[in-house]
Amino acid sequence: MRGLGARLRRLPAPLRSGRVVVGGLIVLFVAVVAIFAPWIAPHDPADQDLFGNLLPPAWDAMGDPLYPLGTDSLGRDILSHLIYGARVAMVVAVLASLGAMVLGVTLAHVAGYFGGWIDWLITRLVDLWMSFPPVILSLILMVGLGVGVDNVILAIILVDWTRFCRVVRAEVLVVRRRDYIPAARLLGFSHPRTLFREVLPSVLPLIITLMSLEMGIAVIVEAILSFVGLSVESDVPAWGMMIADSRQYMYQAVWSLIFPILAVLITVLGFNLLGDGLRRTLDPKLRQARHTEA
Repeated sequence: MRGLGARLRRLPAPLRSGRVVVGGLIVLFVAVVAIFAPWIAPHDPADQDLFGNLLPPAWDAMGDPLYPLGTDSLGRDILSHLIYGARVAMVVAVLASLGAMVLGVTLAHVAGYFGGWIDWLITRLVDLWMSFPPVILSLILMVGLGVGVDNVILAIILVDWTRFCRVVRAEVLVVRRRDYIPAARLLGFSHPRTLFREVLPSVLPLIITLMSLEMGIAVIVEAILSFVGLSVESDVPAWGMMIADSRQYMYQAVWSLIFPILAVLITVLGFNLLGDGLRRTLDPKLRQARHTEA
């Protein structure tokens, strides 16, 4: 036990957090399922068997071992639909979060570092954009953009960049007042070099944490949009679409509703645990508070 404790202490700081480990394992599992969906899924998600619709899971007396989690109203394998639905969820989570992060962090650095009228203009733009309810704004954008994964990603980027901009700007304002920023300027660093070499590394832990949390938000937004039919095409498996299709059969086949809901909840839980664990591990203020309590 003493040797195990010593090995744990030698691990990188983020890996010592139980939240990071559990959340990371959940996210890794969903990512692996999404990547290897064609080899993992027992059936083609588009295959229909109208004579075997609404079959219960395989462990039920009326279930079929060929369909481990049962079938939906069109006789499609629920497990295969869940596996392929993970692809849409992960693609949207990664690309939308990355796009929102790049846009929001860039504007946050410009506003927090230069200040003045630039900061005022960007801050007013963020306040104006955040005055719209995010889900309603996403729905409005999707009505204008049309269905498709690309448009879902674009809509989430246009809505959620403000989350990054507001939080990171506040941290950049703090970093800008530290002594090493004027020292870098006195050494001849240009503004872009100061931003990339001095300011960005200081706020990078916060950015990583925000991006992990944003991935969970993106999964929820995509599920909502696909639930109302404004996300992917009808022939593309998505968890929100599975929930929408199962509503009218929830009393005859409640399992077809429960499994996609669990998929969304578990995936979001994984991203939230990962983000919260990274925040607790990487935030120097929280680390100092824990050391003080100890």
